[in-house]
Amino acid sequence: MGEFDLIARYFTRPARRAVLGVGDDCALWQPQTGMQLAISSDMLVEGRHFLSTVSPQRLGHKALAVNLSDLAASGAKPLAFTLSLALPRIDEAWLKGFSEGMLALADLHQCELIGGDTTQGPLTIGITVFGEVPPGDALLRNAAQAGDDIYISGSVGDARLALEVFRGNLSVSAADFESARQRMEQPEPRVALGMSLRGIANACIDVSDGLAGDLGHILKASQVGAVLTTDWIQDSAAISAALQALPFARRLDMALAGGDDYELLFTAPPDQADAVQEAANDCDVSITCIGRITSGSGLQVLDAHGVPMSRRFASFDHFS
Repeated sequence: MGEFDLIARYFTRPARRAVLGVGDDCALWQPQTGMQLAISSDMLVEGRHFLSTVSPQRLGHKALAVNLSDLAASGAKPLAFTLSLALPRIDEAWLKGFSEGMLALADLHQCELIGGDTTQGPLTIGITVFGEVPPGDALLRNAAQAGDDIYISGSVGDARLALEVFRGNLSVSAADFESARQRMEQPEPRVALGMSLRGIANACIDVSDGLAGDLGHILKASQVGAVLTTDWIQDSAAISAALQALPFARRLDMALAGGDDYELLFTAPPDQADAVQEAANDCDVSITCIGRITSGSGLQVLDAHGVPMSRRFASFDHFS
């Protein structure tokens, strides 16, 4: 099988909303009148972003999910994406699983594959995703305000838990490991929640490199500070039962610096608390208030007694 046979068999579909999809030098897309395009790119490299043990179906899902999560963090509706894929060799069973996992998620969010490229090389997946958002409605990192509540969707820390089990640094039950592994390998982008938070939240980011580090991007862009409590790490929907069984210090590190969660971290004024909860309920996603934005600078994490902790929580760095 050659390159073009590969594309035709596993990645070519009839154009739906695209004017022109896969098969030409460029795809053609007609933007909806009055809407702005939201565009994001992510690259996944074997050994850096995913383990060789991941199933191709889950890898296909995750490759698109991490990009859709960026759209969710902007409050954008998914439209289309392109795929660039480097493969060590052509493996038809792997390609079948990968494309099925990726395209199933694409269909769920009505996000159309409209082009890309393939080549031979170390397994690397690059996706560029396109979405739309009404002008002025995009959720950004630079709009957090002093006094805002800070929220996290879903749960955090499970992906790191799974990674520590893979590394041999932690032992948990088979059921807990499988649950955490699914969170690591098959995250669910919070697209509906992101769209529902337009006009309610002030600032938003998705948690990819670690909650504390990603919150730091909001603080820097908005020129504000933040205080995080830790009572929610003791008992809340943001911490799974598997994490609850771990010592507090380890649980804290996984929740604040674990990464690979792909949940939405956002801020909203206290008078929008009911609207935030209603949006979460409508999307069937749990949310947890974990702190507040301050007029100072930097991040403070408070212990159970309300005393600032001296610990620092490093986020993932691709070049460290």
